[in-house]
Amino acid sequence: MKDDFFKSEDISDLYEKVQDESGGIESLLQKIPGLKGYMERGKRRKADQLLRETVASRLEQTRVKFSQVQQELSRDIVKAMDYAEPLGRVDTKLAGLIGKLEAAPVGYAGFFDAVKVKEDDLARIYAFDEQMVEDADNIDTAVAVLDKAVRDNGDINDAIRTLDQLVTDANNAFAQRDEVIKGIQ
Repeated sequence: MKDDFFKSEDISDLYEKVQDESGGIESLLQKIPGLKGYMERGKRRKADQLLRETVASRLEQTRVKFSQVQQELSRDIVKAMDYAEPLGRVDTKLAGLIGKLEAAPVGYAGFFDAVKVKEDDLARIYAFDEQMVEDADNIDTAVAVLDKAVRDNGDINDAIRTLDQLVTDANNAFAQRDEVIKGIQ
């Protein structure tokens, strides 16, 4: 799968893409009363899982770039000491976000799952997912800005603060998504 497969504007089409992959047997099974709705939920689950895996993959690639920036900073012992703690904090938050994305429950609970997601909450979940794609792009851009600041002897503190805030915001948004799925919010 290409890592640039999804863009923010593609999120609304994701469900349709998964649905278009349906085979002939699925169209036959959809004629069975009650089964069609269950199959629709399964497709939503698949689309949600695919989206989260893609965002996690993008963030993992960004984390590799971030690691390279940290290595570049380590060439100057004074800078390495000055920025070790805030960079470590950002890395921990970014790794945590990636882990949450990979381990999160899917956006639509299955028929026998203990937690059910209401149909009206699906739109909110998809909005969170769309925001996660945008957050991943913004985090990647912030890492590039940090890299430039390190290489050009720019404002590294500001670049780190911006990156830290973006990763914090993305973690908070994902926590809200989880609350919707669990029926808390």
